[in-house]
Amino acid sequence: MSAEILLVDDDPYTRRLFEGLLREGEFNLRTAADVAQARQLFHATDFNLVILDQRLPDSNGLDLFAEMRAERPQQMAILITGFAEVRDAMRAVRDGLFDYLTKPFKNLDELSAVIGRALEMDRAYREIAKLRETLGTGVGSPIIVSRSAIMERLLVQVRQAAPLDTKVLIEGESGTGKEVVAKRIHALSARAAAPLLEVNCGALSESLLEAALFGYEKGAFTGAAKATPGYFEEAHGGTLLLDEITDMSPKLQASLLRVLQERTFARVGSTVQRPSDFRLICATNKCLEDEVTAGNFRSDLYYRIKVVVIRIPPLRERREDILPLALLFLDHFNTKFAKHVGPFTPEAVVAMEAAHWSGNVRELRHAVERAVVINAGGPVTPSDLGISPGSAVKPLAAAQVLPYREAREGFEREYFEALLQFTGGNVSEAARLSGLARQNFYNHMQQLGIVPRA
Repeated sequence: MSAEILLVDDDPYTRRLFEGLLREGEFNLRTAADVAQARQLFHATDFNLVILDQRLPDSNGLDLFAEMRAERPQQMAILITGFAEVRDAMRAVRDGLFDYLTKPFKNLDELSAVIGRALEMDRAYREIAKLRETLGTGVGSPIIVSRSAIMERLLVQVRQAAPLDTKVLIEGESGTGKEVVAKRIHALSARAAAPLLEVNCGALSESLLEAALFGYEKGAFTGAAKATPGYFEEAHGGTLLLDEITDMSPKLQASLLRVLQERTFARVGSTVQRPSDFRLICATNKCLEDEVTAGNFRSDLYYRIKVVVIRIPPLRERREDILPLALLFLDHFNTKFAKHVGPFTPEAVVAMEAAHWSGNVRELRHAVERAVVINAGGPVTPSDLGISPGSAVKPLAAAQVLPYREAREGFEREYFEALLQFTGGNVSEAARLSGLARQNFYNHMQQLGIVPRA
């Protein structure tokens, strides 16, 4: 679907420039020469982006922007301004303006990149609005942000596996959302009305985990003052999630295998066998097959629990999901702390999408929470998020100094080749990450003699 863009500018040259820049089919550009015409178009169309000049024949662009934001609080807008008015534009960013551009335009790639980032932000806002609607309907299935193709494939796998009442093994780095995926599987299963019980196998000693899983009779051990059911018993008819299954001791691995084979168990301190009917979901931040090879996990139990294997990618492999996730967390923590922090500055968006996020979604969530807590109100910057602006540029030795043109060409070639390598040769994805329009990205490749992978 084409992005709806409104350009408000009385300068014919500027209008022609934007018409040429946005002539591709993915954009539908409407133009207005004054505020009156802009208001008429704005009320008739839900624009993804408004680009407006600061000086208009019948008003000021900032006043028009404030009017538009009053009607649509999350309206994406870019201001065109002169150098003398940059200070006013910078203040407007604190009031929700996405970014500003100074005239005359010297770099059309930069112009295209700013427009691309604004449209990406608009798209993310709209996705969050849909998520809010879903939450508002009372639908019990946990929300998983999935703009990226890799997560869309994962969700297809989840929807296929959920109703089949089979065992599921979820693998993924810490913080990727294994628990959320498990909850989604349970919510979409025939056992959704029954409980989902979770136990972290790495948080308890062997004896405590055994008692927690099997339950125990009164007097079974010191401190067992009364008979207590365990997870196997309480999860009857529902789902049991065993998190960090690789931390389970060899003894308990053997005990769990017997429960899965015989569908019965006995409490600690008892010989009475009780029926056990639960769906088992296991999760681990390690590769379980490698653990079997290393002799740390029983192969027979592994083959019992790996009927369906779902591998959750780390956040660095699904960068398209970073901005929607960040906006979702921003909305959540603003509500939780009764604050009005935001939006993210363009620099913050770029920094978030470029960060490594070794702690994955959990780390991103904590970064946004920190930003809301320390920010009194206004845009979220990279420093609010605790993201380093990048390593300092190393000084060059005299022998390393190259002519500017040659140095720039070398940097550009390295940059574009690295992007294409990162995306596996996917030019559209590389263009999106760079912030350049796809056609502009192709033009750079041609100029540098870079041939895309077949």
